Amino acid sequence: MATTAPTTNRKPKMVFGEVLGFAYDTFCSNKVQFALTALGMVIGTASIILVVTIGLTGKEYVLKQIQSIGVNMIEAEYYGGQTNIEADPLTIDDMYAVQRSVLGIVAASPVVPLDDRISIGAGNERYLRILGVLPAYNSVRNLAVVSGRLFDAEDDQAHNKVGVLQQKLAQELFGSTKEAVGKVVRLNGLPFTIIGTFRERVDTFGQSEVTSNVMLIPYSVSRYLTDKPDVRQLYFSAADISMVAPLTGQIRKVLQSRHRPESSYVVQNLTDLVRLADRSANALTLVSLLIAIVTLLVAGIGIMNIMLATVASRIHEIGIRKAIGATSAEIQLQFLSEALLISLIGAIGGVISGLALPYSVRFLTQYRIPISGLSVIVAIFVSAVVGVLFGTVPAARAAKLDPVESLRYE
Repeated sequence: MATTAPTTNRKPKMVFGEVLGFAYDTFCSNKVQFALTALGMVIGTASIILVVTIGLTGKEYVLKQIQSIGVNMIEAEYYGGQTNIEADPLTIDDMYAVQRSVLGIVAASPVVPLDDRISIGAGNERYLRILGVLPAYNSVRNLAVVSGRLFDAEDDQAHNKVGVLQQKLAQELFGSTKEAVGKVVRLNGLPFTIIGTFRERVDTFGQSEVTSNVMLIPYSVSRYLTDKPDVRQLYFSAADISMVAPLTGQIRKVLQSRHRPESSYVVQNLTDLVRLADRSANALTLVSLLIAIVTLLVAGIGIMNIMLATVASRIHEIGIRKAIGATSAEIQLQFLSEALLISLIGAIGGVISGLALPYSVRFLTQYRIPISGLSVIVAIFVSAVVGVLFGTVPAARAAKLDPVESLRYE
């Protein structure tokens, strides 16, 4: 007994292919109109990519600036107490106690501020802020050597009278940073040899203890210049950025336990500043992204306008297609495909335009501008959604046309 082979319904695939063919033919027959309509999508899509790129670049720059100050750094300072209570400042013994009690600290240094005046030329004097620090201070504060060298543990242990000048101060005193190395200045009557100059990796504009008139000297030598055992600040460096927050709390507890309950100490780090910068950059990027999406919506209105005009000019064609068997769904799909084709062509052009700038900067300069692949996906997806959304009304209008009335339309 003969059996018939099962047949498969290929109509949906043929219909879909025909729909795409009609959409492409329509696009080719009205190149100028559709190209101008797609231009809005190009601008909107490129804007999304560029906005995200600019946001990521700004965020990366700000975070690098903060990290250059010392993102693993923790600072402790005596805040004060009740006015009728004797001061209870920090000492270097507090630093050693923290190092013994708190695991995860890789470097620490006290800061002992001293003031003096040095002679500049004939009869001129200049105010000088002297900071007595340990060699570890250089790594904790992430200082950059401009010329010469920074003092080391041997200088501190030997009580060598050496100093390191801030870059601007060296230029003011000796004309250049190189000329400053080897010069001798007198502090409290003692001769100090300048062995190097330094600068902060990020200019804090005088908001930190490192101002433009600072000279660093070994902590052991600074004790010759003052009879007080207290220190102004204690700096610590955590082994990893993830340890900064918990170590900050532990350091505060150790310091508070070693002093009177009514005394207050500020222990802070830069992680809050990093989070604030991160949130600010994300918020700015989001606002700019919404503006770019508005551009796409305006382009979508252009698509709806051109598609409505297309429907009006092809009423007779729609009537013929319905007369030979095309369903309303097929007519609707045809016009939706045309709207989607316009938006996708614009999206592809926008992606190329949006990526051209950051890749050109990468190729022509040393800057590695961050590029988000997610922004490309989002831009194409939003463009497709806009095309379908604003193509729905013209497509529905075309699908509802009466075939008899459409055939009579001239």
